[in-house]
Amino acid sequence: MNRTDIQTADLKVDRVTKRFGNVTAVDSVSLEIPHGKLITLLGPSGCGKTTVLRMIAGLEVPTSGWIYLGGEDITNLPANERRITMVFQSYALFPHMNVYENIAYGLRIMRWPEEKIRIVVKESLEMVGLSGLEKRGPSELSGGQQQRVAVARALVLKPKVLLFDEPLSNLDAKLRKRMRGEIRNLQKDLRITSVYVTHDQSEALAISDRIVVMQTAVISQEGEPDELYKRPANPFVADFIGEANLFDAEVLATDGNVAQIRLGSLELSVLCDRVPAKGDQVKLMIRPEDIRIGESTERGLKGIVKFALYQGATNDYTVDTEVGEMKVNDYQSKAIMRKRNAEVSLTFREDHIYLIC
Repeated sequence: MNRTDIQTADLKVDRVTKRFGNVTAVDSVSLEIPHGKLITLLGPSGCGKTTVLRMIAGLEVPTSGWIYLGGEDITNLPANERRITMVFQSYALFPHMNVYENIAYGLRIMRWPEEKIRIVVKESLEMVGLSGLEKRGPSELSGGQQQRVAVARALVLKPKVLLFDEPLSNLDAKLRKRMRGEIRNLQKDLRITSVYVTHDQSEALAISDRIVVMQTAVISQEGEPDELYKRPANPFVADFIGEANLFDAEVLATDGNVAQIRLGSLELSVLCDRVPAKGDQVKLMIRPEDIRIGESTERGLKGIVKFALYQGATNDYTVDTEVGEMKVNDYQSKAIMRKRNAEVSLTFREDHIYLIC
């Protein structure tokens, strides 16, 4: 098997609903994943993201709606006929089989000749960087190596779509960061259509072409990572994608696509996609990294440091202000560590403030 052997296809989920008794796990969800792209389903536990993945895989049957692969209706097609494979959270490796046997297992079920299996397994091991480890058992591998075996086992089946069900959640933070880069590089090299499920927003931002944020069985917002981070559609997305300071604010005036906003004793000029009317109450989003913390004598929003945490690359603060607590990630003046109860002044990058209205 080489990279050109894998033939991927567009995937479409059309108004799919799944009910378990009286519980609606997924409510009329529609998605389109173009050929060769990776889309991430992101959301808290119980939002429906894994149920969507299992319906795509054929492990659950939709209550209503349709699923198409390459234009073909596969809604009721058995899982083993879909050319879709999944990498599970637990990796699901057979403990009594070595690496080679684990990867070859699915091909033997399909009655491939042994010589062809040997060639394909060897190529898949090279692809995921595990050449020379084919005789090791799963217990002799690190968590990252086990994860690669699971990916290799999925790839040898030449899927049109590759599904990932929280594949990195069992790894420590440092290895998880490295492995998500490896998964992304492999997916881009193979140009294989992929759906990735996670509750980790940093993981989703790092690997996705597009992110679908789910909340209580429905899609809350879909877009490119940069779009969702900078221009969330609602407070839930703003708070779930990274850290966000969210405050109620009053619109004082508007001029074109610029709104004058009152935040406590401050007046700010904020660009907005949909210009509100004078007097409207809006939600103001300020990311912690877009706040500068300075001396209390400087102009700005006054506050008192409640928590001060040294993080190496940044000093992180929680500051009590007249509008409520504000989280600050200070990268610029990290050499100065402000103490708890210090009086400070906060200013903002107004071009990075966003109105949710």
